[in-house]
Amino acid sequence: MPLKAAAFYAALHILLLVVLTGLVIRRRRSQLIGIGDGGDKLMMRLIRVHGNAAEQAAPNLALLILMGLLAAPVWSVHLFGFISLAGRVLHAFGLSQSAGGSLGRVSGMVLTLNCLIIGALGLLVLAFL
Repeated sequence: MPLKAAAFYAALHILLLVVLTGLVIRRRRSQLIGIGDGGDKLMMRLIRVHGNAAEQAAPNLALLILMGLLAAPVWSVHLFGFISLAGRVLHAFGLSQSAGGSLGRVSGMVLTLNCLIIGALGLLVLAFL
């Protein structure tokens, strides 16, 4: 059932994006910003939090779905799914709190990038099995 595990984490990644979209919408409404960031520093950060999550969701979801399709061990799909989601949540929280470096932002990127690198290498192995 590795594909079902991939679907589970894909759903959680998508829900995270919906929450981040909601934060941008709420800020737009409260500050009456129709498009762009309106020079609002918090709005700038919220847009980047959402944008970064969306940018990183695509390769993370591709990794998980391909692991599922290639019948990777279900435990590995859960491991990569959990790590990638944790990385995105930590990064989103860290960046939403500060535009500078933060523990959440840095640890989130470390988790995400390691997940993608190790996962990509794993996909190369699975592709030749």
